[in-house]
Amino acid sequence: MASVDYFERKLDDKRRLSIPTELRNEFASGVVLTRGFGQYLHLYSKTVWDQEVESALHASGNILDEKTADINVRFRRGKTEAELDQKQGRVTIEQHLLDYAKIDHGLVAVRAGAYWRILADTDV
Repeated sequence: MASVDYFERKLDDKRRLSIPTELRNEFASGVVLTRGFGQYLHLYSKTVWDQEVESALHASGNILDEKTADINVRFRRGKTEAELDQKQGRVTIEQHLLDYAKIDHGLVAVRAGAYWRILADTDV
């Protein structure tokens, strides 16, 4: 089976994102959504968040270092965690995250290593 590195979706009226069937096992541990470095969101599996992001944030240096603090704030501000709806593979995206990324209805998801970038689909 080919790996999925990109998908497009339209959110339903309840701000739910439907994860492609081929990717649902990746998010079986849960979903973590945060603001990205730019005007987009990061989508992590709970496993990747706990094992890679949390450990990197805790081990990133002196807590009084401004750069370390800025990175921690960026990743934690607006962070939400949710379980994937097992029946239809959906997760609700909080409105404040959609506002941040300027996502109205359509979005594009692109794999960026162990996580996904979620961007507004400007063609919608």
